[in-house]
Amino acid sequence: MLKTLLTIGFFMRNTKCRMQNPKWAFTLWEILITVGIIGILAAIVLPLFQDHIAKTRSSAAKDNLRLLRDAIEIYAVQNNDVPPGYPNNDRSETPRSSRFSGQLTRDGRYLSERAENPFNGLVATKTITDAEEFPAEPLETDTYGWIYKPATKTIKLNWAGTDEDGVSYFDY
Repeated sequence: MLKTLLTIGFFMRNTKCRMQNPKWAFTLWEILITVGIIGILAAIVLPLFQDHIAKTRSSAAKDNLRLLRDAIEIYAVQNNDVPPGYPNNDRSETPRSSRFSGQLTRDGRYLSERAENPFNGLVATKTITDAEEFPAEPLETDTYGWIYKPATKTIKLNWAGTDEDGVSYFDY
């Protein structure tokens, strides 16, 4: 009991000295313990945030693809079954990415703005001509956000990897 009282008295005396001393500072141990606790909490919370970020991007990618596919279908229905991308809505001409974007965003009729790939932040579209095969995997992911083939009205997310369910982003 006496030992406990002496210990309490020591801490109270030590606290008074610290409070009265204007040069009071944290000890190295106090700082190390605080940093350690913050590090442990960050290690617990960070993976949860990263998982939510991946799910958010995946959801945004699916939504943007849905919007693009709907806009392509509506454009084709309103233009004698000619999908966007063909200059002057003429299937005999070579489709171009600039025509695709312009036709869909013109006056905000189909899209108010170009859709962004949430993984690489790009809106540029790689247009595949009628004679070319649609690629089996993403191409130039640092240049294009989307891959589109007007002849088949196929548009895909230009990104490698899989979502939390193991589905390839390219196969969305």
